[in-house]
Amino acid sequence: MRFFPKRPDFFELFDTASQNLINAAEQLAELFTHFDNLEQRVKAIHDLEHEGDLLTHEAIRMLNQTFLTPFDREDIHALATRLDDILDLIWASADRVLLFKLNEKIGGADELSRSLREHTRTIHRAIKELKNKKYSFVHDLCIEINRLENEADRIFRNAISNMFETETDPIKIIKWKEILEHLENATDRCEDVANILEGIVLKNA
Repeated sequence: MRFFPKRPDFFELFDTASQNLINAAEQLAELFTHFDNLEQRVKAIHDLEHEGDLLTHEAIRMLNQTFLTPFDREDIHALATRLDDILDLIWASADRVLLFKLNEKIGGADELSRSLREHTRTIHRAIKELKNKKYSFVHDLCIEINRLENEADRIFRNAISNMFETETDPIKIIKWKEILEHLENATDRCEDVANILEGIVLKNA
């Protein structure tokens, strides 16, 4: 990872963190879409989650050592924390696949993981536009994240409904439901990021 000893650049750090988030979401989408190379994909996500932890710690360190920040300190802390929360949920979703020894696709997990990938790509774009002070674009991208989250809610509800209608094994239901909830919670945290970014825009526009 990169550090910034001379002049802390929060925008560069958040750009790196959000790209790391995309990388993890892409691995997760590949995992649930193709359901192959499971151990390799889960390890890759674990490595990215560890990288995300390092970036979060660096953000806090920079915050503690920097007097002048590009936007409010509490917003920097909230943004760093929420990005890390999303990554933790991505990792939790992937880890459960091996923990539960799953060997078949989970209905709805592929759609939810692809939706989550789009959430993370949109977050990355919004952070880039925030750095450029293109606040109207940031606002539009936050609206798009909200739209994606509403769609993810629909996918989640349909997946849960279909699971209870078609699956008779209660153990499978428990396992699958936990993974689907992790994925849906990750999209909720993406919406939290959008709300933080909108708050920053309102304070600085």
